[in-house]
Amino acid sequence: MTTPFPQRQWGSPDSPPARVANKLAATKVGSRIIRALTPLDRRVLERTDARYTLLGPIGAPVILLTTTGRRSGQPRTQPLLCVHDGATLYVIGSNFGQEHHPAWTANLLANPDATVAVAGERIPVTAALVTDESGEQIFQRFVEITGAYAAYRTRTHRDLRIFALTRA
Repeated sequence: MTTPFPQRQWGSPDSPPARVANKLAATKVGSRIIRALTPLDRRVLERTDARYTLLGPIGAPVILLTTTGRRSGQPRTQPLLCVHDGATLYVIGSNFGQEHHPAWTANLLANPDATVAVAGERIPVTAALVTDESGEQIFQRFVEITGAYAAYRTRTHRDLRIFALTRA
């Protein structure tokens, strides 16, 4: 049996701050604000091994994903929301609905070995692109976390890449 990933949810997704954050994230202006805060949030998450986020206790499952840059060979770390499914974590390359895929998705396609920081632990993982019909069900689970993902999908013509992360 594969060991499940630890879980940590800071706050409640039904709290007033969570509701405001979700509505804000679904807007283009809100997406720009969150993108601008990402470097600072990354530092907070790195210092706490993904226990705390700059966004505060909004009840969103946040991880830090570290990939290997496909051109540079250097570690690249990105804070991401995830869907927790026991021994699998799912991440989605929404890039806030921008027309291009986020770089971390291309990094995983080039080298599926990565590390996640989740609930205070750093865990080596292997990524696999979700290409079957389960992708839509997984996408709906992201929408349940925040409706912003539905808005992101309408802003772009590309498919939003979803990856399954399992312990290496």
